[in-house]
Amino acid sequence: MPEKTTDPADLRGDCAQCFGLCCVALPFARSADFAVNKPAGTPCSNLRDDHRCGIHARLRQQGFTGCTVYDCFGAGQKVSQVTFGGRDWRGGPKEQARRMFDVFPVVRQLHELLWYLTEALGLPAAAPVHPELRKALEHTERLTRQGPEELAALDVAAHRQEVNVLLLRTSELVRAGATGQGKGKGKGKAKGKDRRGADLIGARLRGADLRGASLRGAYLIAADLTGADLRDADLIGADLRDADLTDADLTGAFFLTQPQVNAARGGSGTRLPASVTRPAHWTAAR
Repeated sequence: MPEKTTDPADLRGDCAQCFGLCCVALPFARSADFAVNKPAGTPCSNLRDDHRCGIHARLRQQGFTGCTVYDCFGAGQKVSQVTFGGRDWRGGPKEQARRMFDVFPVVRQLHELLWYLTEALGLPAAAPVHPELRKALEHTERLTRQGPEELAALDVAAHRQEVNVLLLRTSELVRAGATGQGKGKGKGKAKGKDRRGADLIGARLRGADLRGASLRGAYLIAADLTGADLRDADLIGADLRDADLTDADLTGAFFLTQPQVNAARGGSGTRLPASVTRPAHWTAAR
């Protein structure tokens, strides 16, 4: 397939160009995030014949908060329009549909890596590794444009590990430049420190100075980060479900994705990086 330069716009879901793959390929279990159980490969009961959601405007009210958090990083339209050339899973051979559902999660992981690599290439502090990052981005983009059989056989975990080495180096370079004085008294101990994978569930971090901290894969579920300073913090893989980001400053925070922001709580005073948008539900009463 022809080479293609990654466009940031291609790394955001475009439901109009997708065959509702996330609503079919992925499973979900009845929980606080989903109102019902659904096995993988079975269409959600809310999916219409035109591949649009029948309750899109009421997902949270109907108990499908998980759907409002999810983003495919553009994998849906890539699989629908490129990998399968615009061939709908409806009405086609069952084997084609099964393969499409198998490939979608693989491409989603690759597109997430493209998101991180693209962001890393825009960080001046990471200039020493930009050549390697560029090669990794080009290689990952080529992988996304393989055929269904090649994608299904891809060891995506191994590729993620290779890319992660570069992302870790990027993190070290960016966080090394984090400077400034803390906003809260006696709350700057975490500044610049490695809190990778830390259990911070429900932690009281109101006003905490977390500048330059590595919060990679940290569990920040329901943590109180009101007014916290998260500038230049590495947030890759951090679990921000129901974390309170009211008045928090995430300016310059990197490797932060839209699904992470969507899963958190915040308000008009929350300062976000330009790479993500303020969720509409943040303005709703809770």
